[in-house]
Amino acid sequence: MSRFQNRFGPQGAVKNRLSPLSRDVLKRRIPETESRKWPRLPLAIPIFVRSRDEDGKELLEFATALNISAGGALVAVRRSLPLSARVLLEIPSAPLVSGNSFPKASRILRARTVRVTHVDGYHLLGLKFSHPLVTDRSERQTARRKVASPV
Repeated sequence: MSRFQNRFGPQGAVKNRLSPLSRDVLKRRIPETESRKWPRLPLAIPIFVRSRDEDGKELLEFATALNISAGGALVAVRRSLPLSARVLLEIPSAPLVSGNSFPKASRILRARTVRVTHVDGYHLLGLKFSHPLVTDRSERQTARRKVASPV
């Protein structure tokens, strides 16, 4: 097993090797009234994070999404990003045979950093997606409804 695999796992995803204090930071007390619009799913998903530095140079990092919801994600990265930084998340996937038999799935997501926490040599980025992965059906129907003219 290579040093890279030992530290980051066979696929490069971050292993749960956090100190007890760091785990406490991640397991923040959930408020009695949750203000989030969508529930978070605690899934470790390998992900590419693209952004730009202060000089405009493109940055690419292989990271891990620690949890994800329809509105955003918590991502562990090695390189810190400033608040409000624009990022592009790309979920790696195997090529699929072209055809209409599979439902539409998002692989590339636009987001902005809304929170940055430093833990055990990693930077935990709280990201908000530019567009939620799901929308309320009633919202979509209202937005598409044609308004009748009085004439």
